[in-house]
Amino acid sequence: MSTLEQRRQENIKRNAILLRELELEHIKEDLQPKRPPAKKRRKLDIIQPSRSSARIASTLSRPDYNENDANVNSERLSHHRDSSKKPRAKTSEAVLSVNSAAPESRAEHPDLERIKAGWTSWYISASPPTRDSFGTYHFDSHPDFTPNKSPADIIREGCFGGSYWRPLYSKRLGTTIQDDWRELPAEWTAGLDVDQYMINPDYDPEINKHGVACGQSIEQWEENGWIAHDYDVRGWFQWYCRFWIGRRCEDDERQISRWKKCVGETGRWRRTLLKQYVQRGIRSVFDDGDDADGVAGEVSPVVSQTCLHWAYEVRQEALDRYWIERR
Repeated sequence: MSTLEQRRQENIKRNAILLRELELEHIKEDLQPKRPPAKKRRKLDIIQPSRSSARIASTLSRPDYNENDANVNSERLSHHRDSSKKPRAKTSEAVLSVNSAAPESRAEHPDLERIKAGWTSWYISASPPTRDSFGTYHFDSHPDFTPNKSPADIIREGCFGGSYWRPLYSKRLGTTIQDDWRELPAEWTAGLDVDQYMINPDYDPEINKHGVACGQSIEQWEENGWIAHDYDVRGWFQWYCRFWIGRRCEDDERQISRWKKCVGETGRWRRTLLKQYVQRGIRSVFDDGDDADGVAGEVSPVVSQTCLHWAYEVRQEALDRYWIERR
């Protein structure tokens, strides 16, 4: 055998031995139990909440007198849908509670005497409003403020469950306010049962023109920061009474802005009420609104009562325009 042939045979043997060794190693590996690859634990990104409840937020921040409170009555509406098909609502203590319990012992506000003096030291600086052919009132000092119900109308037709002028304990001021209704012109309350219609300690929905409960108590308004105590401790309606008489003050713009958002030309409650007239196919209303059992009384008593509290009542001219414009 030649030298070349010998080398070739040796290479074949060597390769055969190497091949056997490699094959055995491969089999050995296959016989080993295989473990699944370790899974990477997913890191959860916990997002911190960006919002907190309105109740918590209100307790942590100072109330803002410019806050939009057009939703004052919104949470009440769901409880009185289609009220014309049901008996008149009874007072709900959870809905409209008045501060009948003894007030907590709190220190009086350090500026209480100055604040109280401001309630009585104002003077008449503007003339009474004029009334146009549609029954809308106009004030020379504020042409954009156009209610169509006077304070006397609101009181006599039935409002605020007869309890608006009751003795009121203010937590903010640490004192009780009473008898301030006596500043109103005598003709507004002549022949009226004041105990029932104005200073009733209990909210009575039967007093209201539309016979339903709506809105929040003055205590709740105070908690929400909607009352500017330097001017009117009872809030919106007391402001309206004094504005009507002729007082002008720094809180006028805020109160008129609130009125616009509620029952102004594009106010929330005004549009809601007009929309319900149209949805029911009603094209006429009683201009005076005396008959609560008539057409006007059948269209959403809760919203109608809310609008009355804000010195507005649907009139024929506004309904006719809404039928055309639908806005």
